[in-house]
Amino acid sequence: MAEKAAKPSVPDTRTDRIPPNSPEAECGVLGSILVEADRVIDLAIERQITPESFYNPQHQVLFDHMVGLRNQNRPVDLITLVERLSSLNLIDQVGGISAIQSIIDSTPTAAHAEYYIEIVRDKYLLRTVINKSREAIDLCYKQEQEADFLLDKVEQTFYDISHNRQQRVPEWDVVIKDAMRKIDQAIQEKREITGIPTGFVDLDRITSGLQPCDMFIIAARPSMGKTSLAMNIVEHVATGNNALRMKVPVAVFSLEMSTESLVKRMLCSRAGISMKSLSEGYVSREKHDDLVRAASELMEARIFVDDSPGLEPIELRARARRLKKKHDIGLIVIDYLQMMNFSQFAKDGRQREVAAISGALKAMAKELNVPVIVLSQLSRAPEARDGKPKLSDLRDSGSIEQDADVVGLLRRPNRYGDEDNAEDPRLAILDIAKHRNGPTGEISLTFINEITRFENRAGAPGGSSVGD
Repeated sequence: MAEKAAKPSVPDTRTDRIPPNSPEAECGVLGSILVEADRVIDLAIERQITPESFYNPQHQVLFDHMVGLRNQNRPVDLITLVERLSSLNLIDQVGGISAIQSIIDSTPTAAHAEYYIEIVRDKYLLRTVINKSREAIDLCYKQEQEADFLLDKVEQTFYDISHNRQQRVPEWDVVIKDAMRKIDQAIQEKREITGIPTGFVDLDRITSGLQPCDMFIIAARPSMGKTSLAMNIVEHVATGNNALRMKVPVAVFSLEMSTESLVKRMLCSRAGISMKSLSEGYVSREKHDDLVRAASELMEARIFVDDSPGLEPIELRARARRLKKKHDIGLIVIDYLQMMNFSQFAKDGRQREVAAISGALKAMAKELNVPVIVLSQLSRAPEARDGKPKLSDLRDSGSIEQDADVVGLLRRPNRYGDEDNAEDPRLAILDIAKHRNGPTGEISLTFINEITRFENRAGAPGGSSVGD
């Protein structure tokens, strides 16, 4: 007798299960508010309790109007609550006066309010996970979006749940102690660099290194070397070729160049070989040895390059989050901002779209607690003047300047014949035109065009002219 074919698995679609909730804890929170409104409402709001945190619809209405009374600086008790609900014809919706009285009777003291709040919050969190999971399942069955994009979207949703759960306002004394600990450590070690050193002495002197949560914009006209400067910083940071010999994992999102092109450029730059010589095959044995040495050194670095074109902020943020969790990346580089899109805001015009992208990248820097270097194009305005760019030349949106913590405007005077130092073909100037937490000023660098490499400027007195 033929063996029966196995039946296809059927997803569990039972609807008879009651979502997680605790009627006792919900009554405990509401009763505690009626006993000691000021303290308990503040505790609930601090722990992100909202009307939706309650499973019972009647309890949602009661909490909403208790908070409403508090916001109006009115007392919150049985009389005022009943009066408010009655005036809005909602008293029957919550079960009448007897239902409110029973809540008070079941909670004679507010001493355990925090415990009740935690239970309500935990149950709401579980219901949220269930609901978001159902939404994800529905999206999967609809198959209206690509799997990779859908995965990023779902991951973002669950990360937001986790992030909101963990986010609490730290105690002020703890913040002060932590700040003093870092200050004392810097004094004892006589450290001028408190962030991640870039390998460029004068840049580190102005910025004290790349600081956590900061968005550092490096902006320039095309072919000024902004990608080269960013990749030189990546190399210094990842290989420990900096003042503190600090090796830090780096994530690079290259929306313009392929991973292969970036790697070739880094190898040639580090080995001191021109890309032209390599492409033509004119590499001496000695230079080949330099390439092997450069490759060996870069292989030890932890650099993660994502060259996916047209990334949107939500996708980039999800990928960066995974790299942070898996590899503990300490720096993110994005090349470059104008290559990104944000379909959600595309219909509002490019300026609004770029503003949304800029804001999302700054939020990512804060969320992951890492510095983010973002390359950006400048408008043609500098070419109509003396070649010196200004903050107002940032292309597409003034929000880039607003969101950035540091803005460096890169130029090479030799490209414009009317500057004082135009005779030096290797001079490059990075003008720190905005620095939210420190000084501004011009930094002189040496740019070796043949190998697309920036180096510290030799012979310059101090290397830069720094002002407050």
